[in-house]
Amino acid sequence: MEIITHKTKRTDNQLLVITHLSQLLTYLTGFGGLIVPLVIWLTSKDNVVGMDEHGKSIVNFQLSMLLIAILSIPAILLFGLGILGLIAVSIVAFILPIVNAVRASNGESPSYFMTIRFIS
Repeated sequence: MEIITHKTKRTDNQLLVITHLSQLLTYLTGFGGLIVPLVIWLTSKDNVVGMDEHGKSIVNFQLSMLLIAILSIPAILLFGLGILGLIAVSIVAFILPIVNAVRASNGESPSYFMTIRFIS
């Protein structure tokens, strides 16, 4: 006799909110804003409804912000405009996770602009 079990995904908006807000660890530790959401996404993408979509958008957003910040550093030496780039990255990287955490708590899809799709 063969037993077939189907895994059902659970709805957990609180975990989605925590995943979005964990990006703010960058402001406390300097590096946790990419690692913690990545670990949460990889461990629960098969168990939580919407985690795959939210996790991909978070990782894409964090990688995009990291790339823009890295490209802004030489721009400081060349034109001085890199400082504006770093200020813009820090403001956007602080506000958008909060906005998308609220969207996740309401059951909506994430919306990160200025994002390069590294993972699709």
